[in-house]
Amino acid sequence: MKQRIITAAIALLALMLVLFYVPSQVALAVIVVVMLGGAWEWSAFLGAPGNASRAAYVVMIGALIAAVSYLDVDVALIFKLSLASWIGALVWTFFFPTPIPVAIRWLAGVLVIVPLYLALVTLYNTAPELLLFALLIVWVADTGAYFAGRFLGRVKLAPEISPGKTWEGVIGGLVAVVVLILLGSIWVETNLTVLIPFCLAVACISVVGDLTVSMFKRTAGVKDSGSLFPGHGGVLDRIDSVAAAAPLFALGISWVGLS
Repeated sequence: MKQRIITAAIALLALMLVLFYVPSQVALAVIVVVMLGGAWEWSAFLGAPGNASRAAYVVMIGALIAAVSYLDVDVALIFKLSLASWIGALVWTFFFPTPIPVAIRWLAGVLVIVPLYLALVTLYNTAPELLLFALLIVWVADTGAYFAGRFLGRVKLAPEISPGKTWEGVIGGLVAVVVLILLGSIWVETNLTVLIPFCLAVACISVVGDLTVSMFKRTAGVKDSGSLFPGHGGVLDRIDSVAAAAPLFALGISWVGLS
């Protein structure tokens, strides 16, 4: 626990620097590097032998990131495709441990990383505070789920995929998100009847992201996607929930009056 807290504190400090103090070009470059790191870790799920195959996958993801950055793409459509893919992933979790074909693993990596990149960039360019808010929803939901599950957890959420997660944890995470929104409303005037359901939806889909990446890790026979963050695992272990939540948040900010 001590190592996890230290790592989280350092990562949070680095994030604040990137969001609010470094030039925007540097911040966007950091997002790209993180996405490519996630692509490298995802390539371990593909069953392709050797680093050359894994590097080829990273190059492909990098090319797609460049394409959506410089071509006139329908960003909202990509976010909707992302949402549809996460719903499909949720359905797949009901049938796990049904084997996941390699072709699906390749495509899934694209549908995880590229929309996440677009969402992070969209939120950052709209307002860094919005990106931080999206991350806070995911982190608060995850923290609330951890403590509620630890002290109250009885009913397993998806024992074949993630034995430690419980329904009590999910509910605790959602309660924590509601508390976050209520506390935030003290300083920011907002329509809670719209914002709370929206943020709860974002928190719920973040759970799907966590379960989905865990499902792919189990298929590949790995515990953590990497070891970059001591006590936390790799890049994917840190962004799995965000990968599902950020595109929905970016898609919905205009609906709820946040942009």
